[in-house]
Amino acid sequence: MRIAAGILAGVAFTALAAAGVAQNAPADRKAIEAAFDRHISSADQLAWLKDMSSEPNHVGSPHDKANAEATLAKFKQWGWDAHIETFHVLYPTPISTKVEMVAPEKIVLGGQEPPIPGDDTSSRTADALPPYVAFQGDGDVTADLVYVNYGMPEDYQALARRGIDVKGKIVIARYGVGWRGLKPKLAQDHGAIGCIIYSDPADDGYAQSDAYPVGGARPAGSVQRGSVADMPLYPGDPLTPGIGATPEAKRLTREEAPTILKIPVLPMSYGDAQKLLVRLGGPVAPPRWRGALPLTYHMGGNGGVSVHLAVKSNWKLTPVYDVIAMLKGARYPDQWVIRGNHHDGWVFGASDPLSGNVAMLSEAKALGQLYRTGWRPVRTIVYTSWDAEEPMLLGSTEWAEQHADELKQKGVIYINTDGNGRGTLQVQGSHPYQRLVNAVAADVADPETGATVAARARADVLAGAFDHATDHPDPTALAAAEKGADLPLGALGSGSDYSAYIQHLGLPALNIGFGGEDESGGVYHSIYDSFHHMTTFDDPGLKYGAALSKVVGRLVLRVADADLPVQRYGDFADTVGVYLGEVKKLAADRRTEDERRDRLIRDGAFRLASDPLKPVGAPAPEAMTPQFDFAALDGAVDTLKHAAAAFDTALAARGASLSQAQRDRLDLQLRDIDQLLLDERGLPGRPWYKHLIYAPGRFTGYGAKTLPGVREAIEERRFDDARDYVGRTAKVLRDYAARLDQARATVEGK
Repeated sequence: MRIAAGILAGVAFTALAAAGVAQNAPADRKAIEAAFDRHISSADQLAWLKDMSSEPNHVGSPHDKANAEATLAKFKQWGWDAHIETFHVLYPTPISTKVEMVAPEKIVLGGQEPPIPGDDTSSRTADALPPYVAFQGDGDVTADLVYVNYGMPEDYQALARRGIDVKGKIVIARYGVGWRGLKPKLAQDHGAIGCIIYSDPADDGYAQSDAYPVGGARPAGSVQRGSVADMPLYPGDPLTPGIGATPEAKRLTREEAPTILKIPVLPMSYGDAQKLLVRLGGPVAPPRWRGALPLTYHMGGNGGVSVHLAVKSNWKLTPVYDVIAMLKGARYPDQWVIRGNHHDGWVFGASDPLSGNVAMLSEAKALGQLYRTGWRPVRTIVYTSWDAEEPMLLGSTEWAEQHADELKQKGVIYINTDGNGRGTLQVQGSHPYQRLVNAVAADVADPETGATVAARARADVLAGAFDHATDHPDPTALAAAEKGADLPLGALGSGSDYSAYIQHLGLPALNIGFGGEDESGGVYHSIYDSFHHMTTFDDPGLKYGAALSKVVGRLVLRVADADLPVQRYGDFADTVGVYLGEVKKLAADRRTEDERRDRLIRDGAFRLASDPLKPVGAPAPEAMTPQFDFAALDGAVDTLKHAAAAFDTALAARGASLSQAQRDRLDLQLRDIDQLLLDERGLPGRPWYKHLIYAPGRFTGYGAKTLPGVREAIEERRFDDARDYVGRTAKVLRDYAARLDQARATVEGK
């Protein structure tokens, strides 16, 4: 293997010997990984999953706490130094919820989801919370209903062009396209007094697959729960932004907390939504607004349907239980390789998150067995089972904020999973680790085909280009697959526990899982995310659970035991170059679009094109996108590419001959290099997010925005911000390149 490719160069056996490793410990990397694999068991995972998903696991539930305590006991049994760390977070739970149509007739809607034959836990809802969304604003409102499609900015533009205003109305939006919390936030910003979010069968129901229990898709009575806090501002406890939610922490009041919404919001099944939408009048919805319900979709706005919506919550502080376990490193005890998954669910949570949590437990058991043989990791390994991820990444964010200084000093990487399924390996994360991820994928067998995980992922991309019935693969991934090169990593946005580590603290991070062939999306955040559904439609036998353990376990081992850097920085530099090309194209395309729009308005084309019987007005005029000077970013990316290539080449040529002093110095120089990508000012309007390469989008939520300070400013027509962040982003890239130059000098003995 080529060291320049960022692959593990070797294990620090001198350190292991100095630590007094027993004679029966595995003797090299392949032996260590083979011994690790022998302790990975799908049978273990099935037993743990059945137990952990047997009762409701929402935050504050007895079973969620019991799962944390059982996980702690397992870590201790397996030889880890483990404890539970408790935080006290704001976690609202419903006292009462009500949604009903009051005109043109009265129909009571909502309520708990019905049991499904064959799914034993679907009837165990006595201790479950009713369907609701967390961090909405309590209220009791009655108003006319307006259908807003996915409730994204462009949908409100379409409503305005048809003369429909949601001010003083209740809106109904369907799940999909953008993150759930943006739908009521945008409704609130446009003057709506309430919001309903429903699951349309076009998106995860019978239009996608047979409905549960025949298939895995969402049945008519299923409701998607979730958080609607304004996560693009900051995740974690709304009352303690930037600091850990300890008992003595200084807290905002609920009224001061900007991430809590002001209007009442409830989720709804498509069975109930159909009863509202079939009666809705107003203009017929445009083609892209039409879902799969057997009705004509109308936009409302004419007083045809009136709805009563009421929510009252208990806004209490609730303890959450993070399980933290460590295996101390033999040479670098103050360097931490951190691995996490959460254990709380909206109800039973078999797929999300427990399928990932039991895979993590398998890894912990196997690492504990290695430890008992006398093996010791070079760096400290930290395994974490987070609580309260579902409401808004509460447990992981509070731990990160509480230990921020220590994590910045000691954190090497954070590796995350959050549920798992059947299919191909899907990885998002920090691009210097792209080569390592691909190398690991080439060493693990796919449980269904017997090919390597890497070979199956590459074949999936290549075959996808010829499947005209599905979306084509990303062009960058397709080009890499055709050349036999490494498949690219995706960029990290938000929506899981890695967020605080990469975007606030500047630790590199990876988010990993198998998927594409499971049907877990059909029961996402409902009572039907159950052991029965998981083992019938998502990963029968948890074969991919074992594969996930082998992939993540190897990543943990190779980073923890690396004697030379496992990163290949050229991959990062090339990726940033791609991102810059996208931003420049965005600016050019926006200018062309602006010019075309303004010309069509001047020429009266929109007026002429509008159907007189179904009038659609012209788009509102907007500020013209200017020319931008990207010279600073162009120069910074060129400097980064040169520095990365020079470092990778030097390490390939000289890495094996470095002295231990050089290796230690190199390790110190590169451990915190990713923190150079942070700007302490943060992103415009949301200073908690400090990373200038990856961030969740303000209007995508989970979805990533790359070079976000520049990209989003252009998209949102904040042109002064765009100019400012061209310079800020260029600076962090130059600082990063300068550190690579220092590391190269160490390799070259200068």
